[in-house]
Amino acid sequence: MISFYSKKEGFKVKEVLKKKKWLKKLAENEGFKISELSYIFMDDEALLKINIEYLQHDTYTDIITFDNSEKKGKIEGDIFISVDRVNENATKFKVDFETELLRVLAHGLLHLCGYKDKKKEEETLMRAKEEYYLNIWSDK
Repeated sequence: MISFYSKKEGFKVKEVLKKKKWLKKLAENEGFKISELSYIFMDDEALLKINIEYLQHDTYTDIITFDNSEKKGKIEGDIFISVDRVNENATKFKVDFETELLRVLAHGLLHLCGYKDKKKEEETLMRAKEEYYLNIWSDK
């Protein structure tokens, strides 16, 4: 089950059913089944508090992913997203908000599928996967 929660005033996820279907397809393509996945949308300040408290990082970020999975091949997790960062990054990367939001949704799920992005080669693979799944969205 995939759930979307908004703690950001005035923000609501669009095309919820289409996004859920797309995310399930992403997980299946990567060899996983989603058991329980929550996306929580918030503002910069709320996500900064989580970043400081749980990761000891005093920086703004667009996404924080917590993996709660206990069984191999089953995804359980919580993904916190800053709507403010997504909006700013959309402007920075010259894409529309929805495209950047999709990239971030995929990014968090790819982390839960085992992809990392700390090293250069990991980041390159992560970006390629994001692009691949953005293209699948566009083809629908």
